[in-house]
Amino acid sequence: MTSAEIAFQAAAIAAAVVTGLSKGGLPAVGSLAVPVLALVISPITAAGLLLPIFIVSDWFGLWVYRREFSVRVIAILVPAGIVGVGIGWATASWMPEPLVTLIVGLIGVIYCLLRWFFSNDDGEAKEAKVAPGLIWGTVTGFVSFVSHSGAPPFQMYVLPLQLPKMVFAGTSTITFAIINAVKLIPYWALGQFSPANLTEAVGLIPFAVAATFVGAKLTRIIPDKLFFQLVTVALFVISVKLVWDGVIGLSHLIV
Repeated sequence: MTSAEIAFQAAAIAAAVVTGLSKGGLPAVGSLAVPVLALVISPITAAGLLLPIFIVSDWFGLWVYRREFSVRVIAILVPAGIVGVGIGWATASWMPEPLVTLIVGLIGVIYCLLRWFFSNDDGEAKEAKVAPGLIWGTVTGFVSFVSHSGAPPFQMYVLPLQLPKMVFAGTSTITFAIINAVKLIPYWALGQFSPANLTEAVGLIPFAVAATFVGAKLTRIIPDKLFFQLVTVALFVISVKLVWDGVIGLSHLIV
């Protein structure tokens, strides 16, 4: 194997592992999958390669969290997320991906900074209101369609609800399982599934499935407070990475 092939395989396996970890209950790390794989191939190709892996690992995540989820939150976010996927499909030909990446990253960074330094949180869980959920759900679906990075907007709506840890993880897993399944149609229509991509995805699925169960185990043993602290920190790190990617991408478009 050439050095380029070795680099691709290493990045692909790492992307599959973080995908599985996210489906096991560590949702923020899933947003790292496309950026990791984009180190060696184009982001668009990376997104197409990873979607089958997301969907297969979703099946195992659904089984793990089949009894632990918020019906209300899913009922609010999923329909809006499907609308967001439709908007992403409709705008795929003219919406610059780096701009979307930059906006999502900025939202995540601002949210984390406000939560850490300017929070007036009284310790009480917020109600899952419909209007904000529809907005954040639409953004979640749109961003998930563009770059599989729907975790930041999802978390910005769900974290203030202070769901129990396992319910939070299950709600995330089920929400994205449905959104990812819906994405199959537009991704196929846009020609994202090449034979080479599908063949490579099949080889990576075992890594993702194994990581799904590892993620579920880690989610169960990590103390609740530490779990949500890690989720917020991961959201901030990923958001900073998205801002950087967006700025670099836009600079290339301008030049």
